[in-house]
Amino acid sequence: MRRLLKSLLTFSALSSLIITPLFISSGQASAETKKGTNASYVGAGVAAGVTSGGQGINDNATFGGNLTGRVKLGTTPFSARGNVLWSDKTSAIIPEVSVDVPIANKTNAYLTAGYSFVEKDGSPTPIGNKDSVVVGAGVESEVANNFLVYTNAKLGIGAYQNSDTPAVSINGGLGYRFK
Repeated sequence: MRRLLKSLLTFSALSSLIITPLFISSGQASAETKKGTNASYVGAGVAAGVTSGGQGINDNATFGGNLTGRVKLGTTPFSARGNVLWSDKTSAIIPEVSVDVPIANKTNAYLTAGYSFVEKDGSPTPIGNKDSVVVGAGVESEVANNFLVYTNAKLGIGAYQNSDTPAVSINGGLGYRFK
């Protein structure tokens, strides 16, 4: 239980560090209309697992990469997202749904919920070594014509074999807008 609370506290702190500067800068421009971004995109970047399951075998914090995609669902505040987080051992496929909140011009904060399917159970990925429910928070921003940067933190609940420790992964990268 202590590990769960510690991981939730870490996840909350990291999410706050990601999102707080954007709220501060958007508050300074409160006269502007917050339009956010409606971009559908694909992207690639890095993924860093920052927790371990505590068993010492195939559950250590792992560094790897990510592929991500977002499809905006019409004029609703929802998006369908997909992620692949990989290590040198295996990968996790994570379909998600998100709620997107415009916080500045061409910038969204978002909350996600989904499920992680680890391709080879027992092998480490940045989001644990077994299938699990995943929740997350992140920020995406258009920085140039057709290009976005994104960052997010994901929490895999029960994502380690033989451990109730949740997995935390920090991800970021560059995306290309296709719609």
